[in-house]
Amino acid sequence: MSERKMTIDEQVAYLMQGTEYGDEELKQAMANELRLRLNEAEKVGRPLKVYCGFDPRTSDLHLGHTVPMRKLRQFQELGHEVVFLVGNYTSLIGDPSDKDKLRPQLTQEQVAANANTYAEQAYKVLDRSRLQIRYNAEWLSELSFAEVIKLASNFTIQQFINRENFRLRWENGDAIYLHETFYALMQGYDAYALRTDVQVGGTDQLFNIVTAARKLMTALGEKPNIAIILGILPGTDGEVKMSKSLGNHIPLLSTPEDMYGKVMSVPDKAMGLFYRLVTRWTPSEIAQIESAMASGSLHPRDAKMKLAREIVSIYHSEAEAEHAEQEFVRVFQQGDMPEQMAEYKLQEGVSLLDVLVTNQLVASKSEGRRMVTQNGVRLDGVTLTDPNQTFPHPGVLQVGKRRFLRVTP
Repeated sequence: MSERKMTIDEQVAYLMQGTEYGDEELKQAMANELRLRLNEAEKVGRPLKVYCGFDPRTSDLHLGHTVPMRKLRQFQELGHEVVFLVGNYTSLIGDPSDKDKLRPQLTQEQVAANANTYAEQAYKVLDRSRLQIRYNAEWLSELSFAEVIKLASNFTIQQFINRENFRLRWENGDAIYLHETFYALMQGYDAYALRTDVQVGGTDQLFNIVTAARKLMTALGEKPNIAIILGILPGTDGEVKMSKSLGNHIPLLSTPEDMYGKVMSVPDKAMGLFYRLVTRWTPSEIAQIESAMASGSLHPRDAKMKLAREIVSIYHSEAEAEHAEQEFVRVFQQGDMPEQMAEYKLQEGVSLLDVLVTNQLVASKSEGRRMVTQNGVRLDGVTLTDPNQTFPHPGVLQVGKRRFLRVTP
């Protein structure tokens, strides 16, 4: 981001970048509220208080998890007060917002273990020195049953049934458990307890933030917070939400070379979302890139390489991003093997599928079978066609375009 102080209008454009409400009037209303709140804050010389809640249901983060963190970082850059809320109480339920079935409940021990590694990975995006970390058990565990009844009285059963994921389950005859409706109440109360000006979340949080949190804050006598609702980052297939279970994710803990290669595999049509959701670029910088591509002065491949360098630089370093780019050019544009690759000592009688899964060349056995049947697995350049065959012999195993393994005797 430029060191020049942004005007209020520039700040609004920057902070609304990547937002998606499914309703242009709602988006404009939130932008107008944000502009008013920024003006008020500037006049009295106080920062806005901004938060996003993170339920640590996993310790293995990928690029999709960082979308709201990137928005929090933008608020930090503009001098605002940011709270990283660990949902150690809401995680015990599991957010049903983007699920068509009941989420498994975690134990307190699982949540605590995940929260530690989650926060450490978040510091790759957020400025640790300007970040507050809070835990919502601090206030949610103190609510009495009478207080929960009072909170619940602000909502109707119809409001929950009309949510798409609940409605589909209802129509399909699938169970909707009563405790799942508590999640929106809990998240709404988080916003009230923190007395925030702004809440950040994805489109799957639209009901929880726009309906529940704003309504509860108003009912409890507070000015409702402004909802910054962000689009969902697609995976490397460019189609569906990035997910480890689908194998279309880019792990934060992957090597610079692997991260660079995975970004380069993203279809051109998804590049705009990546620009807006996971880079440090401002609206004007993104406009320049897209204008150059539209005019033909910048090739989409070169624009994607710029994107890959940016993302690797964030999670590793400029030098490692440059090296990853050199490796990519050498291996995938010039056809060479990587200089370094992981090694695996071949075990007697082990199958091809076992080698793929054991060495994390695929996310699951089903993905392994799919890669083999799609002719995506080669040993010393020869395509392997049977996932269940005994591994043929030592050599260089290649999966797809980017994954290599040296199999030794």
